[in-house]
Amino acid sequence: MDFTKPTIEYASLWPILVVFGVACLGVVIEAFVPRERRYLTQVVLAVVGLGVALAGTVYVGLDLDKLRVAGQGVVARGEIAAEGTLAVDGPSVFLWGLVLVFAIGGVLLFAERRLEAGVSAFAGQAAALPGTEAEREASTRGLDHTEVYPLLMFAVAGMMLFPTANDLLTLFVALEVLSLPLYLLCGLARRRRLLSQEAALKYFLLGAFSSGFFLYGVALIYGYAGSMQFSDINEAVHNDTANDTLLLIGMGMLAVGLLFKVGAAPFHSWTPDVYQGAPTPVTAFMAAGTKIAAFGAMLRLFYVAFGADRWDWQPMLWIVAILTMLVGSILAVVQSDVKRMLAYSSVAHTGFLLTGVLGVQAASALGPDEITSLQAVLFYLAAYGPATVGTFAIVTLVRDAGGEATSFSKWAGLGRTSPLVAGSFGFLLLSMAGIPLTAGFIGKWAVFEVALAAGAWPVVIVAIVASIISVFFYLRVILLMFFSEPGEQPAAVTKPSLLTSATIAVCVLLTALLGIIPGPVLDLAGNAGSFIR
Repeated sequence: MDFTKPTIEYASLWPILVVFGVACLGVVIEAFVPRERRYLTQVVLAVVGLGVALAGTVYVGLDLDKLRVAGQGVVARGEIAAEGTLAVDGPSVFLWGLVLVFAIGGVLLFAERRLEAGVSAFAGQAAALPGTEAEREASTRGLDHTEVYPLLMFAVAGMMLFPTANDLLTLFVALEVLSLPLYLLCGLARRRRLLSQEAALKYFLLGAFSSGFFLYGVALIYGYAGSMQFSDINEAVHNDTANDTLLLIGMGMLAVGLLFKVGAAPFHSWTPDVYQGAPTPVTAFMAAGTKIAAFGAMLRLFYVAFGADRWDWQPMLWIVAILTMLVGSILAVVQSDVKRMLAYSSVAHTGFLLTGVLGVQAASALGPDEITSLQAVLFYLAAYGPATVGTFAIVTLVRDAGGEATSFSKWAGLGRTSPLVAGSFGFLLLSMAGIPLTAGFIGKWAVFEVALAAGAWPVVIVAIVASIISVFFYLRVILLMFFSEPGEQPAAVTKPSLLTSATIAVCVLLTALLGIIPGPVLDLAGNAGSFIR
């Protein structure tokens, strides 16, 4: 048997390899660099690594014009790499850029120390039981878990690999690479350790169940198509020569794994508990990055592998989208905790994004002034990310004697004592509500338009109703901050370092710019083209 040397297209994949390399180097630093020097070393390494990867992503994106793949009447920009396991094309490079931008914001939030009197938001010694002498000693000594930076880098690498995967096995590996570090990060909060550990355990157990469903779906689809390559699966579906039962059950099980990651109902139960219990910097990074990566993977799977069977999977997504929007919006109304309210808001936004997935993907089927489903979803992700990272970054600033004060009663009157912080938070909430002149309005308009063009008007009607409901619970917080009297023990805004301040400022600026001048990013998302088949 002859051995054929595999070919790896390093020129197209090196941004992912840089992130993997920095993650591995971070592990080495933990082993050999003295503890007192690890913090600065890890932060600088992570920021530089992500910056280099972002510059490499821009370079790869500009170089995609030289790589064009024709298939099924569509010319896509990019190439099939790593022996067919990865697809480097316009959408995947666009998603890389989004993940890296918000990962840099995540590192800056991870590195914040002023809010906790010289230490970070992460536990000094995670192995110590909460309330024990070992935990108190670790806190007194100012110990810090700098392992969070390589863990974040591994998660980022998985997030970049996830929407690029071109076969089911690589898709599963990427899913686990991005998930496992997040399970650990969610349990490392310095304060409220038991709540944090409970969140991590719930996330891990439910994530393990969803991975089991995903793997069973992989096995069934392999039995149906005889291959794990997306192009081969698409050909088998197109020819319709095999057992449709295997296909339908397999698609359903794959959908369970992906819908769990994006927090869609009825697979959303982990979202409020994990968002509330995890360290808030982790919540900020996870809420934006995971959704970007998972929706990229979902779009590639359903458009490329199962595109010819659209009439079978679309009704399922209709139901899931409607249920997700209603569950997220209605349950957010009854919350009394800011982080849980934002968690259910995230569930509702998942439903809005699924509305965009139901649109028309092929540009050839649309008019010259219409946008594709892929373009609308990419822009929505670009608009959703800054608002999410910015709101959770602001949550880290509002504190009382017990740490972060997330109860609504603590936020009463905040607009009078800290108008700039409350105003920024209110503006980001208005963007999430879809108010004009914000990025959220353009994002919702885009996904609603493509869904209407595809005939999914019942879903759009529900989306509009859910948007109206969401305006209520967003405005309730704004009214609480600016038009309510402070309570007996109100929270105060702690002055952060430049790291958190810069992250919040950039998020607010991006939200405003994408609402006022959305054209460049819409064009960039449109120029990303189609997925390679």
